[in-house]
Amino acid sequence: MKADKEKLTRKLKTVRGQIEGLIKMIENDRYCIDISTQLMSSISILKNVNKEILESHLKNCLKDSISKNNSEDIDKKIEEIIQIIEKISK
Repeated sequence: MKADKEKLTRKLKTVRGQIEGLIKMIENDRYCIDISTQLMSSISILKNVNKEILESHLKNCLKDSISKNNSEDIDKKIEEIIQIIEKISK
């Protein structure tokens, strides 16, 4: 993976902290809207991390396969991307 690992790791650690906070919020019977707001923030960060990883995949992994003219690997990577798009679309 050639994405900015430090940046992505930092974002995921932020989400980890948010998830721990969400657990405490639920255990402490916090206001539902506050919990939902925190959940949406975590989801937003995760979506952003996923987008950055997929961009890196296209710009590096797929591009590398294309430059090597490896049609089997290109087809595999395209199929992987199609599967991800299908999952995101659900």
